Amino acid sequence: MKMDVSRERSPARYEQVKLYITERIQDGEWKEGQKLPSESELVELLGVSRMTVHRALRELMTEGVVVRAQGVGTFVSRPSPKADLLELHDIADDILSSGHVHTARVITQEAIRADIDLAFSFDMRPGSKLFHSVIVHFEDDIPLQVEERFVSPAFAPEYLQQDFTLTHPHRHLYHISGPDEIEHVVFAVSPTPELQSLLDIGLHEPCLQLVRRTWVKGRVVMKGIFTYPGNRYSLGGRRKSSSDNF
Repeated sequence: MKMDVSRERSPARYEQVKLYITERIQDGEWKEGQKLPSESELVELLGVSRMTVHRALRELMTEGVVVRAQGVGTFVSRPSPKADLLELHDIADDILSSGHVHTARVITQEAIRADIDLAFSFDMRPGSKLFHSVIVHFEDDIPLQVEERFVSPAFAPEYLQQDFTLTHPHRHLYHISGPDEIEHVVFAVSPTPELQSLLDIGLHEPCLQLVRRTWVKGRVVMKGIFTYPGNRYSLGGRRKSSSDNF
């Protein structure tokens, strides 16, 4: 039965779209691993805006209900064991504590305008200003992590003036303020051509990708995307009641 969410006023339309999708998954109409209708098809089917559908799918992805593959589509998630992501440290500290040499190469350090995805992540308007950096971290000259960060200029106004070959974003941000809340989501991904080049890996070598958001005083101040070669790094640690991760 088609649901006309365009006439509904409460709850919010994106919540209605989420409900429409989850009900069909729960009822077995859309099964594990099945590809969902495209965003354009959902817009036409439900009579809502593309932004509404996009937000609904983004939230369902964060909740683990669906998975999205860029350029391929959105799929119903397969159940998998869930565990809390344990505390993570600055990659430089991990490398140095293991007795190896850490170096960093800055690929990008710039101001950008937020696209729709970033605007949702930061709860801001599309086109708002963000700081953006991409850094490759090396252990004894072997690339171990590609660190991509988007940072609120209001929180860290001097972010672009830092020399991140000498200091590290983690330390600079934590020096301003420790986060009040942290969100971690981990994916297994196939590397893009750019990641293959930066990490010096082959086309079919899997990677671990950690997406982190941090809040200070109720506002998202940083989104980080940390990518590791799957055969060189593992994620884990000891969880504490409070965290200093940035």
